[in-house]
Amino acid sequence: MKVTFAAVGWEQLAISQLSAILKVHGHDVSLAFSISLFHDRDHVYVPWLAKIFDDRQRVIDKIRSENPDVICFSCITSTYQWALGVAEEAKQMNPDVITIFGGVHPSGTPERVIAQPQVDIVCIGEADLALPRMLEAIESRTLNGQPMSNMIYKQPDGTLIRGPQDAFVADLNSLPIPDKSIWEEYISQSDAYLTMGSRGCPYRCTFCFNSFFANLPDKKNGYIRQRSVEHIMHEMRIVKKRYKPKIIKFYDDVFILNKKWLKEFCDSYAREIRIPFQCELHANYFNEDVARWLAHAGCTQADLGVQSAEEEYKRKVLKRAEKNDRVGEVIDICRKYGINVRTHQIFGLPGEPMEAHEIARKLYVEHPPAMVDCYFVNYFPGTEIVTQAQQMGILSDEDVDKINDGKERAIFVNPNKNIDPSKVRLLQGYQIVFKLIPDMPMFIRKRLNPHFIASLPGFVKALILFFSDIILGCFKFPGSHIAYVKHNLYHIFRAFCEKCGLKIWGATRIRNTEPFSLTVPTKEIRELVDSSS
Repeated sequence: MKVTFAAVGWEQLAISQLSAILKVHGHDVSLAFSISLFHDRDHVYVPWLAKIFDDRQRVIDKIRSENPDVICFSCITSTYQWALGVAEEAKQMNPDVITIFGGVHPSGTPERVIAQPQVDIVCIGEADLALPRMLEAIESRTLNGQPMSNMIYKQPDGTLIRGPQDAFVADLNSLPIPDKSIWEEYISQSDAYLTMGSRGCPYRCTFCFNSFFANLPDKKNGYIRQRSVEHIMHEMRIVKKRYKPKIIKFYDDVFILNKKWLKEFCDSYAREIRIPFQCELHANYFNEDVARWLAHAGCTQADLGVQSAEEEYKRKVLKRAEKNDRVGEVIDICRKYGINVRTHQIFGLPGEPMEAHEIARKLYVEHPPAMVDCYFVNYFPGTEIVTQAQQMGILSDEDVDKINDGKERAIFVNPNKNIDPSKVRLLQGYQIVFKLIPDMPMFIRKRLNPHFIASLPGFVKALILFFSDIILGCFKFPGSHIAYVKHNLYHIFRAFCEKCGLKIWGATRIRNTEPFSLTVPTKEIRELVDSSS
């Protein structure tokens, strides 16, 4: 079958994985992608610039030219309304095209999504096995009212059929490596390469999709799963040869969970790949051995979730148990081994005392990370924090309806209407203090006053944030930040060239065009190849 994935904003690993799976099953796969400059549904929204660089029509034109049998959308809350609009227009062009919605947002509110007239099928949870089974049933015309695992679909008379929720894919080695070729035209794989070595998280933070996603299957079989080191190394060898990226970014929820696996991976990676990489840490799984292994392998950047520094609040409301002393220790050890740590802090959490930010300020003064990423809380369907905020009177039923429909337009780095307006100015003061602390000597960072900074004019605060995030970030996190800057500059240039009728090169510099296998060879085949070599 002809399958087109439609996406907006940034590369999505789920699409890369599903593209590989569908290609292995013999389907013809394409991508219709909107860069959506200055409205990436994540960090940036500048309305007047977003209108100038709006490239949504590119997606529609691609769908028209591909004329697919099925269009798939992998949605988060901020992209859901965009996806509905594209699906509606696709249906107008071809009423027979089948639309399948999956991803975190539809998994959190599947009944609302399937109720939309332009949505034919909703995938709940992981689609690795469910999607090819559904496509096979569609292609063979055997989808006649039987339940399909992990799916809700509409019959011609409007009747809904919902299947059981299967256990998660237990053996990640049974899956092919992600298909990055579909992104090469638009997202530079030679600047920063995204992948994952595992799935699942041991924690159920109330603001995170894991708080409900882990409980989706009817029968539980273990949420945390890991690819073998050899499975990842097969991908890494291809990546190094084809793209030779400046940095590899591992997006595992907690990369360092399994110490035995981590040691084996670091040894293999240091021996064969030696490309700088970035990963996610957790204070409760970190020690000096881990730091030494990561540094030896080439880890230059790491992310560390802190979110709130008020320990009792964090434990009771967010369900996070790490202590501030451990956070400080992780930062100090990473600095010792040359790993730049970027911590994550959330502002406007429901019921969080303002004292939490003062505790965080003192923590960062004594243990300055390389950068503090500050986000304002966003609420997502299915997460426990939505219920908490309702019970506290922060969210109304109308607010929750908007969240479930993806109509709350909010950018992580900006305050939103659900945050107490009397606290916003001071929160912005702390936001800037946290940004400045890593770059100041001790005698200055001790004296940075969030109350004073909160009183500064808005344009001054905006300039400070821009300078600390973009300019200083490019020095401290050259791999990821420079890739981000290059991505935007390339697509600005490309947009102007396209308006002038000029063809431009693709975003990815491909260094080697030799064919490669998405499926990982078995041990027996590898040994046969090695012996023949």
